[in-house]
Amino acid sequence: MQEQRDSGVLFRLVYQAMQKAGVDTDVIFRRLGVDENYLQRENLRTPHAAQVLFWQVVEDVTGDPDIGLHLGLHVPTYKGQVLEYLFLSSPTFGDGLRRAKNYQRLLTDAADLELHEHGGESCHLVLNAAAEEIRRIGHFSECFVQGVLTFFNSVTDGQFRPSAVHFEHERSQGQDRVAEILGCSVRFGQGETRLYFPANLLTHPSPHHEPGLLALHERFASEQVAELEKQDIVGDVERLVAQQLDSGEVTLDAVATRLNMKPRTLRTRLTEANTSFNQVVSQFRYRLACRLLAATNESIDEIVYLTGFSEPSTFYRAFKRWSGMTPIEYRRQSAERDEAMAT
Repeated sequence: MQEQRDSGVLFRLVYQAMQKAGVDTDVIFRRLGVDENYLQRENLRTPHAAQVLFWQVVEDVTGDPDIGLHLGLHVPTYKGQVLEYLFLSSPTFGDGLRRAKNYQRLLTDAADLELHEHGGESCHLVLNAAAEEIRRIGHFSECFVQGVLTFFNSVTDGQFRPSAVHFEHERSQGQDRVAEILGCSVRFGQGETRLYFPANLLTHPSPHHEPGLLALHERFASEQVAELEKQDIVGDVERLVAQQLDSGEVTLDAVATRLNMKPRTLRTRLTEANTSFNQVVSQFRYRLACRLLAATNESIDEIVYLTGFSEPSTFYRAFKRWSGMTPIEYRRQSAERDEAMAT
């Protein structure tokens, strides 16, 4: 089964929101086993399942049980991406919305967005852009909905106003605060995440409509989806590396066998995705080692085993090459930063 992944733009938007909110992102990154260089990687796609760990770490570091709601206040407008261009170059907001739905994978593989027109004064958009276990956490959904509202307000020149929002997750308190922030009535514990808005917004004209540019943007969106299909193999390899890392069977031949393809074919497909098997394994090991060092009390010997190295000396040399410091220095620095934040 293909692993679902999210566009790096989601991570970057939340990262910018955390910076605006004064959150110590260095601590969060260390616990996740990534750094700012990882965030800036070209064509970044992060494992969708990692949303669970991400929001748990952010809540733990900030001590804020409503961190998703609060970060949503700081999420910048989604700009400079092909989905925005599709909206702007379409004749109306509704036309842009229908077109963007065809390319929702550019935002996340987990997206299942549906537009329901009721034939009256209201319509709604199903915003199931996350797996069920992630939607039920609440942080992702409350942050994501605010990002969507900010974006829709931008592409309609400030005319978009929601009439109601339904969330899947439960809330025992703070419902009125959510409604105040979103500017509409809100319900929790619903069957799916929905955004209701006046139907006449679908015919709101875009002042940037340009047929020639619209055709260009659609072609560009199609090319980006095709490129994602090339990148799918990287996610498949990472998933199998994670499963086999402590078994000593992390070889190109072994992974190719699990993928039911020839080693030569796997090597070619990774090259087409602008990487190699060794690069994928190395980057995965580094992220895992950082996460284990920063967020657990596992011994170095145990981390050597969990990251698939045969002996400590090899692990030490590799980690020094990756991070510029030894594993012990990295763990001590992480602990010092955590203590400093706690005080």
